[in-house]
Amino acid sequence: MSAGHLNRGRAGEDAAVRFLEKSGYVVLERNWRCKAGEVDIICLHRETVVFVEVRTRAEPAMVSPAQSVNRAKVIRLFKAASRFLSLRQWWEKPCRFDLIAVVDTGQGARLEHITDAFEFPQAVGRCHAPWQPW
Repeated sequence: MSAGHLNRGRAGEDAAVRFLEKSGYVVLERNWRCKAGEVDIICLHRETVVFVEVRTRAEPAMVSPAQSVNRAKVIRLFKAASRFLSLRQWWEKPCRFDLIAVVDTGQGARLEHITDAFEFPQAVGRCHAPWQPW
């Protein structure tokens, strides 16, 4: 990725964090990594653990930020989230997966927050809860 893409992505994540914090979310982690993958932002919204994927695109783009999330990315996101929950022993906490789509308009960022953007059984299509450690 060129430096411009990296800078745009970082600016998009920064804007997403500001948006979440203003909306009452408590950010716990940014760019949390493990062998299974990475989660852009992990936060708490009331008692719910929220795993947030941030996608940033310049305007105009051939594909919208939301359309750029493919099945493989969703599977990696769920595996990383599973690892995070296991490390914290937070399996009893409710959780969800959100998407923040950021469009860089050249004049600033336009954000769309999609709650419950991904559901695990839909993404993987097997067993009833394959992302849980038991």
